[in-house]
Amino acid sequence: MRFVLAGAARPSVALFAGALCACQSAAPPPPQGRFDPAEAAFIRREGETALKGQAFLRDPHGRVDVRYASGEVVRLIPATAYARARFAQFYGDKKFVPAQQAQSPTHDPDYLSFMRTTKADATGRFVFDKLAPGRYFVATQLTWTPAGRWLSEGGAMYDEVEVTGKESEPIRMILSGN
Repeated sequence: MRFVLAGAARPSVALFAGALCACQSAAPPPPQGRFDPAEAAFIRREGETALKGQAFLRDPHGRVDVRYASGEVVRLIPATAYARARFAQFYGDKKFVPAQQAQSPTHDPDYLSFMRTTKADATGRFVFDKLAPGRYFVATQLTWTPAGRWLSEGGAMYDEVEVTGKESEPIRMILSGN
């Protein structure tokens, strides 16, 4: 069994996920270069590997210890050169960005058409099945506004995983901003 953990929160990076709070910065320009559908085509092939994960964040100011990504969209994205440039632009060298530093990226329709999405359940768990071999980014967001506050907390997170096609059991992943 293989586990993948998301990176630690750092306040100096930009955001991949869309609108996370009302105080967003202007949209950054799209990355240099063009999206190549041929490089991402492996996501449309059917494989035999499953990816099972859970997304959550610690709530530093709330009455609960953990906030789950309940109902949040989780994205599976082929780790192409274009996707790597996008993630580097929006996240820098980190794997988490706080909600207050959210930016709304522009979206290339071709790039979006080569993503798979699912929704996390009540405990932040998600599954992608029938994955073909390749490298993927897995990304989601989790924000909330604490009672009596006007700024959102939480943020967006991602990690990268490699599917070899030789896995005998599902790959396990935790996205936690740590």
